[in-house]
Amino acid sequence: MKTIQSAIFWFVGGVFFLILLIVMGLGLIIFGRDRTFPVVRYLLRIQTLLMGMPVFISGQHHIPRERPVIFMGNHESLFDVFVIPAAITRPFVGVEAAEQFSWPIWGWVIRKWGNIPIPRKNLKAAMASLDEARNRIEAGICIGILPEGTRTMTGEIGEFKKGPFHLALAAGADIVPFAMDGPFRYKSKHSWHLNPTIVRVKFGAVIPFGSFAEGSMEAIRDRVRMEIVKLKTEITK
Repeated sequence: MKTIQSAIFWFVGGVFFLILLIVMGLGLIIFGRDRTFPVVRYLLRIQTLLMGMPVFISGQHHIPRERPVIFMGNHESLFDVFVIPAAITRPFVGVEAAEQFSWPIWGWVIRKWGNIPIPRKNLKAAMASLDEARNRIEAGICIGILPEGTRTMTGEIGEFKKGPFHLALAAGADIVPFAMDGPFRYKSKHSWHLNPTIVRVKFGAVIPFGSFAEGSMEAIRDRVRMEIVKLKTEITK
């Protein structure tokens, strides 16, 4: 039964996602990213419902309306890519694994969107990607990044990489932490089965640059991780 249910969700989700990609592509060509974002966000809310993972969001009032920020959260599943843009209320670009930019259709769409590829095994190229992310922030564009760098294998929040926090310090950017609970239950890295579940996303208070500007990278990394762990605990009670 689970296999049949999963196959149906994969099929329905795949068909709707192709429609979404077409809408994204046309929107980007005709209107640009910022005007296309609200439509994409709405369609992703539908996408998650159709696939049996309705998203409930709290703490959105913490998201600043004007200045550019870095959104940082935990990385639970392949389907985080649906959940995160459905939850964030402002246009943003993501920092993603470089190999995704070579995927058919998807690679073109995320490149056109302005997402930034980051190689996992080339430190010099990774630093260049973070420099590009800093340039985007300085141009007034919000960035989304998942500091674990890879999906959780256990459902628990893993250790955080240093790069995102070097970026925050170099760009002088505020950080908006958020936590997700549910995508791992829905689709873990170990299985192709999809398990219907409620997904919860909670945003925490802004961590202003001024509060960590004089500190070490390690200190802000630990602070952000602690905040994200706390937020996840609050939505799993």
